[in-house]
Amino acid sequence: MQKISAVIVEDSRLARQELKELVKEHPEIEIIGEAENVDDALKLITKTNPVLLFLDINMPEKDGFQLLELLDEVPTVIFTTAYDEYAIKSFEYNAFDYLLKPINKERFAKSIQKLLPTLEEQNVSSEGKTLTLNSQIFIKENEHCWMVALKDITLFEIVGNYTRVYFEDKKPLIYKSLNQIEAKLPEHDFFRVNRQQIINLKSIKNVVPWFSGKLKMTLTNNLDVEVSRRQSQKFKQDLEF
Repeated sequence: MQKISAVIVEDSRLARQELKELVKEHPEIEIIGEAENVDDALKLITKTNPVLLFLDINMPEKDGFQLLELLDEVPTVIFTTAYDEYAIKSFEYNAFDYLLKPINKERFAKSIQKLLPTLEEQNVSSEGKTLTLNSQIFIKENEHCWMVALKDITLFEIVGNYTRVYFEDKKPLIYKSLNQIEAKLPEHDFFRVNRQQIINLKSIKNVVPWFSGKLKMTLTNNLDVEVSRRQSQKFKQDLEF
């Protein structure tokens, strides 16, 4: 497995140095940058596209959760903080792990040992910037937040100026257009069935002929979507239906 590129986001210089010393014991991880605040971290992450993010939660001005809200794609996150009151909240964000400062060397090693096979299974590359089914996106609606892998999303659907995202039993709204979302999706895994909806092809449970040369699909969440006539033809051609 190639080296895992990592970024440290931590406002304390001493804490950043301690993390770098811990990482030295794990040559499979390469620290490619560090930032002491959210604004600098956003620029760094956008530029370097790391696989792994060591993220402090409690920072001046903006906290670690606010950083996640600003990212289009979220790396694998290991939270680092001195405040265990955040532990439950961090797992609501689907963080890979949560390390309490001062970080214990053995506890850090266990986290990395658990991380390596996970990334290997996902076949994560620090070089490719194209979203894959394993890419995580951050979704926030009011006070509720999730980090969701694209493979777990069933459907994107226009609702006014927003887009509704369907995953598990959730369907939050995000303030992004369907065109913006479509431009970042892996094209062989998602399909725009009409002007209002994009589906995950792996979420199709059933396809039946519909009126006027159209198709109707039933998804794994039991929602029915009607495929436009033009997109029905494309679906048949592309997938040899």
